[in-house]
Amino acid sequence: MFKVGDKVLHPLHGIAIIEQVEEKEIRGESTNYYILNLFMKKMKIMIPVEKANDVGIRRLSNSGQVQEAFDVLKSRRTKEVAINWNRRYRHNLDQIKTGDICKVAEVLKSLSDKQRRKGLSMGEKKMIENVRQLMIGEIMHAKKVKQDQAVNILDKVLH
Repeated sequence: MFKVGDKVLHPLHGIAIIEQVEEKEIRGESTNYYILNLFMKKMKIMIPVEKANDVGIRRLSNSGQVQEAFDVLKSRRTKEVAINWNRRYRHNLDQIKTGDICKVAEVLKSLSDKQRRKGLSMGEKKMIENVRQLMIGEIMHAKKVKQDQAVNILDKVLH
């Protein structure tokens, strides 16, 4: 269980801080919710405490885990994903939802390679930007750098 003040990662929204744990009654049932303040999106969301693991909420990656993700990004091999854009999109989204930084790095690598070769669909363009933001947030936290420095680090690793 997380506590107020913890920095966490929501796999679809990025880094957040747990502002409070609040009890709400919905349909006669009382449930505790994490109130997450999302850094990059400047918004708040509520996640039921008992569903946090299912949603993929996790502690932020440490420097070693970020380095493992860099190794994935630097590898020459890209995992082949379905040719059909719809299946590829769903596969990538499932990878992101795991919250695993190395799987997120695989998605970023795959989309970056595809972008260089053929270009991306509109959905994939949005996805690559979201994945970049997830990685940038993780780099900022693990390396204790500002956003522009994290962007530079990520760009160097990708190229």
